[in-house]
Amino acid sequence: MSDIKRVIISGGGTGGHIFPAIAIANRIQKEFPDAQIRFIGATGKMEMKKVPEAGYEIDGLWISGFQRRLTIKNLALPFKILASLWKARNIIRKFKPQVVVGVGGYASGPTLKVANLMKVPTVIQEQNSFPGKTNRILPNQAAKICVAYEQMDRFFPKDKIVMTGNPVREKVVQVKGIRKQGRQHFGLSEEKPTVLVVGGSLGAKTLNDSLKAGVGQLQKNDIQVIWQCGQYQSEALHDWSKDQNMNGVALEVFIKEMELAYAAADVIVSRAGAIALSELAIIGKPIILVPSPNVAEDHQTKNAMALVEKDAALLVKDNVAREELILEIISLMGDEERRNNYSKQLKSNAIDDADRRIVKTIKEVLK
Repeated sequence: MSDIKRVIISGGGTGGHIFPAIAIANRIQKEFPDAQIRFIGATGKMEMKKVPEAGYEIDGLWISGFQRRLTIKNLALPFKILASLWKARNIIRKFKPQVVVGVGGYASGPTLKVANLMKVPTVIQEQNSFPGKTNRILPNQAAKICVAYEQMDRFFPKDKIVMTGNPVREKVVQVKGIRKQGRQHFGLSEEKPTVLVVGGSLGAKTLNDSLKAGVGQLQKNDIQVIWQCGQYQSEALHDWSKDQNMNGVALEVFIKEMELAYAAADVIVSRAGAIALSELAIIGKPIILVPSPNVAEDHQTKNAMALVEKDAALLVKDNVAREELILEIISLMGDEERRNNYSKQLKSNAIDDADRRIVKTIKEVLK
């Protein structure tokens, strides 16, 4: 296997693309401390902030997606693509990478296209069970495609697929032995059953509405709640909570110490983003998934179904969550056998060394 000396990692747009990209970069640096790593993202997207915070240089391309509705923004798209292809070509020509890794998102399209034309080997990392548009148009020229779900040969050439899993945030999945600390951190009883409800950093209206209507039922059943409500509704929920009995309820805008929340919980309610699911599989607590309907091509439902079909998770659809979620939480909390079965099946789907597997794949491509 070859040493890794110069790598470009491209993509972003959401945390689901950016966190794996940074995890891959961190693993390369761990194995090859002298390696030079450069990122290429989309101007104005969150990678332009997150990547420098992680200690890496990034160039931005003037690129965005095609809008499905009629809008003047689509008229600029051909010019954005040409400008991005030209800029990506200049970056690759100057930096001379041995390999270009695409993690999905707008910027990875032009970058990998140019790399292929310049005969630089490319590796794709696909997080979801249903690939995004960018990764679906690039696979034939990629050297390898790293995936996290089975049966991906429906979308990609079988001989190029490597099952690597998704890289996760290392600290977040280290929950062993800190359950008591987690309960204390959120001011909760160490004895009572506890549910964690988390809808991402901005929040999920459906989950918030479900809890708002049903938190009293959970309290009647002696179930404690760690509730990350997210930024969007935080003020309204804070005002609402002043008139409520919040005994046994830890209402948080954003949980920084996610490992403590995971450790404290007996059951976890979550959206079904690919990286969240990879983390939850390693943690192995029973999960209830409420996929977001507001993501491209309904990725989250497809991700969730990959686990539900293996009896590794429970699914509650977004459009019925306000009526059914609380009842499902109470039912699952009262059924130890079902909880243990979900945990066992979920853990059997966990891959906890995805970053190492991806870097091993990159090394094999460079042989």
